Amino acid sequence: MIPLIDFWNAHPWARLGATIVVTLLLGALLHRLVYLVLRRLTRGREVATDMLHRASAPMGWLVPLITLTVALRMSPMVPGLIQHVLLAALIGTATWLGVSCIGALESWMVREYPLNTADNLRARRVQTQARVLGRAGDVILVLIGAALILMTIPGVRQIGTSLLASAGVAGLALGFAAKPVLGNLIAGLQIALAQPIRLDDVVIIEGEWGRIEEITGTYVVVSIWDERRLVVPLNYFIENPFQNWTRTTSQLIGSVFLWLDYRMPLEPLRAELQRLCKQAPQWDGRVCVLQVTDANEQAMQLRVLVSTVDSGTGWDLRCFVREGLIAFVQANYPQHLPLRRTEFHQAESASPPDRSRPLLAQPADGPSPGSP
Repeated sequence: MIPLIDFWNAHPWARLGATIVVTLLLGALLHRLVYLVLRRLTRGREVATDMLHRASAPMGWLVPLITLTVALRMSPMVPGLIQHVLLAALIGTATWLGVSCIGALESWMVREYPLNTADNLRARRVQTQARVLGRAGDVILVLIGAALILMTIPGVRQIGTSLLASAGVAGLALGFAAKPVLGNLIAGLQIALAQPIRLDDVVIIEGEWGRIEEITGTYVVVSIWDERRLVVPLNYFIENPFQNWTRTTSQLIGSVFLWLDYRMPLEPLRAELQRLCKQAPQWDGRVCVLQVTDANEQAMQLRVLVSTVDSGTGWDLRCFVREGLIAFVQANYPQHLPLRRTEFHQAESASPPDRSRPLLAQPADGPSPGSP
């Protein structure tokens, strides 16, 4: 027993190692105890349970790091470098814990408000806010954590202070360099609060029709109708105009244009349009109209307006109505399809021509008989 005590007194690094081992074991035991208590308290609460599940990994590092940091702070022989490393690790783990909690809240809101419902306007609004604010929160936490870690290093802290005090031009250049990042971050907050776009919104951007598939902290992914993906920066939706077909509701009115002869009767077409709309499951029963909207020297233009619950079914209904009306005209009024008419008039002479004189052929580049 005496040699062990002598060894303990003569070797301070052995005492330090034993202290670290015992502290880590106590921290792991304390983490297990805290986890069991929190698990019992959050039983039956979906949000808290999911948050605890996601936070279990960072908590497994955070609690032992806290106990180890406290224990080594009381030891005078611990080098300052080790203390700075432990403090930086503690700040990084706390940042990891905060990001995990934000992710748990975001996942719960996504599950609570699914998009696969008939009227998903509220769900799209809530999910957009959850995703954008969650991404912004992650960025802010990471920036704060990185800044705190840098502040624990005395040399970096002094350099930063001197730069802020005496290098205004460098700070201005840094601000310009960080403008895209800060601009997207501010644009993300504006989109989350004002919501010019939401997840699953139907938009027209750069002449492309698509749906908002993903909103991240820096860009938006638009799923184009032909399965392409258009990646657009967040600040684009704040600085540029675009079309949002589902801003307040997904209901739309679609148009179909036809060109027919002037002699085509309109009432049979209107009756056929009503029959087609009532037959189509895509029609929502609001609008079914046929009107003459234009005319020229050859034909008249007919515009058909039909309404649907969303843009996808609207496209299908427009194609169905267009095909049905063309088939109806082909089957019942084929003579009233657009025709190009050309009339030839023979010029009348004041006196009959002299048959005794031979007729001279007109040159090839002369006026045609139908020319005025």
